[in-house]
Amino acid sequence: MELNGAVCIVTGAATGIGAACAQRLAARGARVAIDYSRSEGEAHAVAAACEALGAESIVVRADVASDADCRRLAQAALDRWGRIDALINNAGTTKFAAHDDLEALDAQDFQRIFAVNVIGAFQMTRAVAPAMKQRGAGAVVNISSVAGVMGNGSSIAYGASKGALNTMTLSLARALGPEIRVNAVCPGLVDTRWIKAGLGDGYEAAKRGYERATPLGSVLTPEDIADVAVWLLEGASKITGEVMLVDGGLHLGAAPLRAR
Repeated sequence: MELNGAVCIVTGAATGIGAACAQRLAARGARVAIDYSRSEGEAHAVAAACEALGAESIVVRADVASDADCRRLAQAALDRWGRIDALINNAGTTKFAAHDDLEALDAQDFQRIFAVNVIGAFQMTRAVAPAMKQRGAGAVVNISSVAGVMGNGSSIAYGASKGALNTMTLSLARALGPEIRVNAVCPGLVDTRWIKAGLGDGYEAAKRGYERATPLGSVLTPEDIADVAVWLLEGASKITGEVMLVDGGLHLGAAPLRAR
């Protein structure tokens, strides 16, 4: 896909991975619709950064758990630019809960997490699919998690939602081809405000543990994930239904012993 002049929607784009994706797209000349649900000021700051890179942008408040909001977000991009070429489903939520504490989660927690992480991605993809089909081409990237592959992460509900998102990626890739490609990126531990707030005082210990557990010996940055997501839009014309782990090798198991 030629990103120069393309129209791309990024959900949850006010901070972290979404903000990095929006700016990576803008740097390649894409026009970016920046979605946010709460962080209005930060969303406008991302838009300003995109425009400083020479790209057009719009800021839209939309909760992806609402189908009406998803359709309104897609329509806002169409109203402004008349086309939609790419979608990055980045919006996500969780509840931090120890996996061995089964009383830490209830049905409402699962419903809220799945509403954003799975149903939201489905609704956004459905909202943009007609415009992509009409143009004869399009690409969707779902920002998932290694938790959906390994059964770890911030809570059982979160890992389960990302596993569902991975499976849905395969289903949508089959359903929407040949015009639309659908892939997923599964980050490991990414150094963001979101994870730091969730882990609190435990973040530094988690970071050190992650560095010891991975062959590459480091946590990820939002830009690391954005680079892969943008490549799946721009440079992966024959790839669809791929669930790509970007975790520094965490999924390989214990890291090799290193000389100290």
